Amino acid sequence: QVQLVESGGGLVQTGGSLRLSCAASGSIFSITATRWYRQAPGKQRDLVATITMIGSTSYADSVKGRFTISRDNAKNTVYLEMNSLKPEDTAVYYCNAVLYVGHYWGQGTQVTVSS
Repeated sequence: QVQLVESGGGLVQTGGSLRLSCAASGSIFSITATRWYRQAPGKQRDLVATITMIGSTSYADSVKGRFTISRDNAKNTVYLEMNSLKPEDTAVYYCNAVLYVGHYWGQGTQVTVSS
């Protein structure tokens, strides 16, 4: 099993920045990729960014050039640096760890961008 704890959400003005953290514990050596998703009220949960076990990254078109996903292996933590935030980035952000078999979710952290 893998436990994920997100942190770093909050309220920020348009154009501001936040850094989300996803700290993993448990069977971390089984993680093949870590993803950030977000879900706005009344909408589906969408994939935002992915970082694989070899460090490859990918992003949703809506956040390319503004968000950066990274990893600190020593801290077993994945980060999502979010810059130039827009009101449409407002959502609950979830960390997702993909294992060889199955996947795990964190509890989510709220990001609110005011206009």
